[in-house]
Amino acid sequence: MRLRKTENKIVWLSRQSDSKSSDMIMLEKAISELSPETKQVFRLRRLKDESALSLSYIFSIFGDMWELASSKVAVVDTYSIPVSCLSHKKDLETVQIWHALGAVKKFSLQSAGKAQGRDLGVSKAMHMHENYDYVIAPSRKTAKFYREAFGCKEENIKILSLPRVDVLLDGTSKREEFLKLNPEYNGKKIVAYIPTFRDNDEVYAEYIYNAFKECEDYKLVISAHPLSKTAENGRYKFNGDFISRDLMKLADIIITDYSACAFEASLLGKPLYFYIPDYDIYKNEQGLNVDVKNEMPLYSFESAEDLITAVKGDDYVFDTLSHFCETYVENRCKNNTGRMAEFICSLLKN
Repeated sequence: MRLRKTENKIVWLSRQSDSKSSDMIMLEKAISELSPETKQVFRLRRLKDESALSLSYIFSIFGDMWELASSKVAVVDTYSIPVSCLSHKKDLETVQIWHALGAVKKFSLQSAGKAQGRDLGVSKAMHMHENYDYVIAPSRKTAKFYREAFGCKEENIKILSLPRVDVLLDGTSKREEFLKLNPEYNGKKIVAYIPTFRDNDEVYAEYIYNAFKECEDYKLVISAHPLSKTAENGRYKFNGDFISRDLMKLADIIITDYSACAFEASLLGKPLYFYIPDYDIYKNEQGLNVDVKNEMPLYSFESAEDLITAVKGDDYVFDTLSHFCETYVENRCKNNTGRMAEFICSLLKN
């Protein structure tokens, strides 16, 4: 494969999904406009069971290797086996754009060897997150976490926000469409609950669901991780195809826990609360980059009842939220897609 001629090409690799993320779609378009002669190849294959690599997935890895061998730039949003495990041509530039706008919880190399993390021996054997020339981070504060999680140096960090920030700040909302399909939410304050994926998350969803059933003026909508048992519960279903970002934009109030959607929610300037009933356990077993109980003490709750009381209080201090947002998302302009596309295109010239 080293004999393959290098082309003016970008290869995108992901184990996060079988289809292009919104960030990829936006960047693909922007790069095509800036550099129409550049070929873009997408190698996207979701790995559902990491404990057993299927034969088809192994063949997919060979396909990744084939494209890497002739590309000038490789962009990944997760860990990529061929990117991290292999040696590459000197003229290949690799960019990690991680699939979340930050990290509340510790992840990757930060959590290796811990109860909720990956096996430390496997992480070392698989060269977890090696070979990145650049790691995109949304803030200097987040850069510290990313250096630990990806095992990179400060000079490898590039401070840029993901393209999704442009969507969050575009002023549009699907609220009218949502209400038309879900008329039971009309006349109510819509509360979006967007938890991270973890053990017992369906139990916590049940707690908060029951607590809001008694609130006449509020209506809860739950957007669970697709792998969570919560997503399978018919009581939480709603009509229409609305992703978490859609729900955050159309909601009046947002509740999360250790999910990185907290950073996206903070950009919207809506009341943001943290429901963390397993705080002590999660902090010890997974670890936290952002201790929301200390950073947002007025809006972090271990009790669903206390959370409801705060939501009903209607006296949210937005200065606290603004400080949280400014700390973790530095680039809050509306041209993040263009800025990142320009950066990637600059690597083609190198």
